[in-house]
Amino acid sequence: MASKLFKGDRVIWVIFMFLCLISMVEVFSATSTLAYKTANHWEPIMHHGTFLLGGFVIVLVLHNLPCRFFAGGVILLPVSVVLLGITLVMGKDINESSRWMDLFGVRFQPSEMAKLSLIIFISFMMSRRHLYSETTVFRWIVAAVGIVCLLILPENFSTASLLFAVCFLLMFVGQTPLMKLFQLGAVMVLAGVALFLLLHFMPGDLLNKYVPRSATWQSRIERFYEPAAENEDEVIKITDDNYQKIHAKIAIARGGLFGRMPGNGQQRDFLPQAYADFIYAIIFEELGIVGGLFVLLLYIILMIRVGIIARRCNTPFARYLVMGSGLLIVVQALVNMSVAVDLIPVTGQPLPLISRGGTSTLINCAYIGMILSISRFGAGIGNEEEGEDEGEEEKETTEEVAEEGVEALVACN
Repeated sequence: MASKLFKGDRVIWVIFMFLCLISMVEVFSATSTLAYKTANHWEPIMHHGTFLLGGFVIVLVLHNLPCRFFAGGVILLPVSVVLLGITLVMGKDINESSRWMDLFGVRFQPSEMAKLSLIIFISFMMSRRHLYSETTVFRWIVAAVGIVCLLILPENFSTASLLFAVCFLLMFVGQTPLMKLFQLGAVMVLAGVALFLLLHFMPGDLLNKYVPRSATWQSRIERFYEPAAENEDEVIKITDDNYQKIHAKIAIARGGLFGRMPGNGQQRDFLPQAYADFIYAIIFEELGIVGGLFVLLLYIILMIRVGIIARRCNTPFARYLVMGSGLLIVVQALVNMSVAVDLIPVTGQPLPLISRGGTSTLINCAYIGMILSISRFGAGIGNEEEGEDEGEEEKETTEEVAEEGVEALVACN
């Protein structure tokens, strides 16, 4: 029965199940501060479990759809752009940033849907290079990435940067001419230097007037480069500026080799985002170095399996889409872990499929569903007989669902 229900790459399924299991255990432990505020201490984990269950249903549905149908996701790109624009003007203000919007009583982050639609769009455009020139495809991709990232940037600098990096890597994997990538990279480096100088030298009052989140970006960079204690005897003072960083280090230090076991962590009561941005530090405290390395290994194996699936894909669209989906999950995971161990400044990125969340949990499950679908119908992994039949059909079938709309847009160019 399990073989009939869970089709596709078995390793991806195992990784997904392990991440969900770790998520339920660690979120239940890390939401102690939320449980204190409610009459029902089960409410936080029930809320998270509901979204995980919904995500599991999404995985089951998507992994049974032939991957050619995912090309229809390009339609989501203009919808995402509109929603991002609305959110930028009248978004819901939570934690001093307007990243959410309410639609028919449902609160969600349009940036998550924009990430998904952008990866689908890039994969589709790169798969149509036999119809359009390399320059035309590159211009359309850069225009789409630029619009989406610029709309996300004012309220969520880290997400915009991460999304651009993943898109850049996907174009590199997709064999975009190196000279074009070099030119794009040079432009972005200059833009980054200009932004850094602007944050450093421009008066704070004037800068905050036009970019309200600039003060947050500046303070995070400054806190990251704060000098540590000069000697072991010097006492480190915990202040509002270094509060998260110090408590994350304490959590990691307390974990030792095997940890304090789930439910016995202390820093979950001090870290403001113990169940989201800093859940990896809580994993270290409760599961130790062994648990932390195990979680890291899960994401690394996920990326390796995605690469294997991509090599076996028989259509360019499926190949690029599976790589883009894997890169989004793994790169974000590495960023979250790097923040927890103080390798990079605080970014506010959750740990995919583990951190407590709503929209991000569902979208990350959608990535897993697409990866499993591509492993079945694009690479013939897991159910070889069906995979071979669908693989022959993939060679003869173009992505009709989205082709007419995109070709019309390119023709207008």
